[in-house]
Amino acid sequence: MMEKIILKIGGSVLTKKEELTPVVNKENLQSIAKQIGDFYRKNKDTVRLIIVHGAGSYGHQIVHKTGIQNGIKREVQLVDFAQTQLLQNELNLIVTKILIERGIPAMPVQASAMAVMKNKKLSRMGSDGIEGLVNIGMVPVLYGVPAFDEVQKCSILSGDEIAPYLAKKLKFDKIIHATNVNGIFTSNPFEDEKAKLIKRISKSNYEKIKKGISGSNAVDVTGGMFRKVTELMEIADCGVKSQIVSALVEGNVKKALEGDESMGTIVEE
Repeated sequence: MMEKIILKIGGSVLTKKEELTPVVNKENLQSIAKQIGDFYRKNKDTVRLIIVHGAGSYGHQIVHKTGIQNGIKREVQLVDFAQTQLLQNELNLIVTKILIERGIPAMPVQASAMAVMKNKKLSRMGSDGIEGLVNIGMVPVLYGVPAFDEVQKCSILSGDEIAPYLAKKLKFDKIIHATNVNGIFTSNPFEDEKAKLIKRISKSNYEKIKKGISGSNAVDVTGGMFRKVTELMEIADCGVKSQIVSALVEGNVKKALEGDESMGTIVEE
């Protein structure tokens, strides 16, 4: 049987998210692309892969500045909407170019061209084309974007929302979140030196630990870590397991793709 994996790469890993202008973290991008390439070439006959990446400094700052995440209220925000999409397209082209150089048949896919939001939540998104690409062995590469919202004209479609939506709709087996932290902690590890890694999250302990799950430590207009875990808990009921690992540790992404669950946090039913 084909194993079907969605790899979500955080914008805080691929870019220098704290920067006020768009900046790619070239070292991280090259390292992750090499790991994916090494895994893909060895396993391309037995694995199907979708990649979703965040926007980082290519998205969060401009959205925070313009306020388009709260809807289009002034005509000038239509240009802001377009400019934000343009920046994210640029990042996606940079990412897919590096992946292709590593021998991966990476196909840029603009989610906002087929997604409809409603009150800041993904209402529906076409996936037939993505499924077809996956079935023939391509690797679709989607990314967080501003998208049409039926209620407020525009809201932000996060990569953390795209990944579980596709996993459920296309019946994928697992989501791997490659982030800037080694999993979910009892409190914010950037602020609390006593924060402890939570190895597994399920229905049995989620209510107890969710109060300690903090948001992002940088500008983030998509909900941070709490929203990420909430989305993953919702699809755990559908049999989709998730793993959150640090992409800043060399080799972690490749190990996670290979099925090593000793790292980070596992989210399951």
